[in-house]
Amino acid sequence: MKKQQIRPGKPRRKYAFPIITERFLPHVMRFKKSLRLTAAVSAVVVLGIVSMLLYLKFQSLPVTSISQSSRMLDLQGQVIDTFHTGENRSSVPLKEISPYLVEATLAIEDHRFYEHKGFDMKGMARAVLVNVETMSAKQGASTLTQQLARNLYLTHEKTWQRKLKEAMYTVQLEMNYSKDEILSLYLNQIYYGHGAYGIEAASQLYFKKHASQLTLAESAMLAGIPKGPKYYSPFMDMKNAKDRQLNILHAMTESGDITQEQADAAYKEVLNFQPLGSGEQAGFAPYFRDYIRYIAVDKLGINEQLFNEGGVTIYTTLDSAAQRAAEDAVKNGLAGSEEQQAALVSIDPRNGYIKAMVGGRDYKTNQFNRALAETRQPGSSFKPVLYLTALHSGFMTPVTRFKSEPTAFTYDEGRKKYEPHNYNDKYFNDFIDMRTAIASSDNIYAVNTIMTVGADRVIETARKLGITSPMNPVPSLALGTFPVSPLEMASAFSVIANGGVKVEPVAILRITDKNGHIIYEAEHHEEQVINPAEAYVMTSLMESVFEGGGTANRVSSIIKRPVAGKTGTTSTDAWLVGYTPELATAVWVGYDKNRKLTVTEAHRAAPIFAQFTEQALSAIPPKIFPIPDGVVNVYVDPASGKLAAATCASKRLESFVAGTEPTEVCGGPAAKDAPADNATKDNSRTWWNDLKRWWKN
Repeated sequence: MKKQQIRPGKPRRKYAFPIITERFLPHVMRFKKSLRLTAAVSAVVVLGIVSMLLYLKFQSLPVTSISQSSRMLDLQGQVIDTFHTGENRSSVPLKEISPYLVEATLAIEDHRFYEHKGFDMKGMARAVLVNVETMSAKQGASTLTQQLARNLYLTHEKTWQRKLKEAMYTVQLEMNYSKDEILSLYLNQIYYGHGAYGIEAASQLYFKKHASQLTLAESAMLAGIPKGPKYYSPFMDMKNAKDRQLNILHAMTESGDITQEQADAAYKEVLNFQPLGSGEQAGFAPYFRDYIRYIAVDKLGINEQLFNEGGVTIYTTLDSAAQRAAEDAVKNGLAGSEEQQAALVSIDPRNGYIKAMVGGRDYKTNQFNRALAETRQPGSSFKPVLYLTALHSGFMTPVTRFKSEPTAFTYDEGRKKYEPHNYNDKYFNDFIDMRTAIASSDNIYAVNTIMTVGADRVIETARKLGITSPMNPVPSLALGTFPVSPLEMASAFSVIANGGVKVEPVAILRITDKNGHIIYEAEHHEEQVINPAEAYVMTSLMESVFEGGGTANRVSSIIKRPVAGKTGTTSTDAWLVGYTPELATAVWVGYDKNRKLTVTEAHRAAPIFAQFTEQALSAIPPKIFPIPDGVVNVYVDPASGKLAAATCASKRLESFVAGTEPTEVCGGPAAKDAPADNATKDNSRTWWNDLKRWWKN
């Protein structure tokens, strides 16, 4: 057998450690291959980045978005406000801006601005750590350049496409502008609230001075506003503004811009703010306009920039005639008082439209909207909620009687005692019925009622009427001791005025974009939450408040139409909440600091209500409240609550839910001379007489 011939070739390399080498050589070869692949990929990535940077370098930035006037219309389609037809903006060079303002802005917004190239990697890492640690999104890491790119060229929608564009525009800004130019652009376009764009406009608005003249304290205050104008504006919330100012001063101290002594002195400095706007800027229905902005932006989620500058049209429910009547009534009603405040809200009960809103006596000096404040006790104006519950319970009717005298009530299984008092400690010292109790606002009768029907049921009725404010099931609830806003009170009474049908209050009917496309339209919601007969009986009882002996009798000559309502008075608050078939209105007067009211001050709510109601409805003929099915009108003896016969000393036509009217007759055998049918027959005649009386007044 021949030997196999070995071909000559390159001699094989001899390794020092042949066994180890043979084992790891394949891995080494694969690693080398991976390195080559990684190097190739890296080269491609670098080449791509360079290409992208070169592209962005020579690519023009887009034209900045141009704001368009947005409009707010009243119910008749008349313009009641426009937003930034010409923006309140005045650009100034960086050298004409106070160094304090520049330092304050950088300290709180982007303290590494002059070190990074548009993206603060350290800041991003820190924000990620904080957000992961707190399991939230408390910290962001947007640089000034990123914010500028977003504000100049983009919307604020949270999408990956928008974020990618923002990153591209950020790079372009950094490549095409110097740091000082970027900072100047930022400070001249950022929004400082109340229509002020740019630091010069903000400086003039808040302090009536040029941006170059801003002090350290003023600069720290203004630098905090762009983060959230509605939260950090000193005109909106001074506590939030001061807290933000303190944070900025602390950041400036840490950055070495100022000393701790300077920071302390600046925080203690009392700032001289200018009144917010001139009479032109306050404009028409300013509290309502703020409410519309709140509903649109905070409740409906309309982008604030779109709302301000996007050319949208907001169709509202405001009735300009009613609004003028409201503003006139408040102004006249508070004449002679320098500090007393008032609020008025009026709603059309038939459709829920908010027709008028006044949140205070002077918007220019104080923008707090008291019409929405859930901090004031309604007092006896809450009692109709109680008496509706009583009528529904079946335990009580309009002729149910309790003795009006000083009384101590025990509750919580006898462990607690409650001793209410009537206003000025005036009591009938005799038995009275529900109509008398409502007209005179008797507290003893009210507490007897809540002890009879149960406080939990009263709260249940309040919720049906749309009152959401917190309440506890205690006897004092009967006297309105738990705060409710005027808007809630007007809404609740509108349900009674509408025959027990609850229609959700609405202020915005629809919003259209600049092209006329609808981006929001209100839906109509209504629900029968109170029995119509019970609602009518309650209305009939509250009409007595404006008649002889009623707590609002002094203004009855002003109102020339059927009206129902209830007054309410505490030591610090006075109310009149009432309605006609067309308008349900709540009026509150008092002091912001809970100062006690004098007798004269407490009597101002009723005249405001009366003047407003008559002026707002001056073009509308008087209407009576329609009687629904399920109501029975009979003559009763007020002294006994029995059916009145011819021999009774006095008679009163009273309304009852069918089946709850009295059956026992006073006057003995003559009772058959006055059957219930006669009362029904006389009903139209009584309506006609009442209508003539209202017309003559």
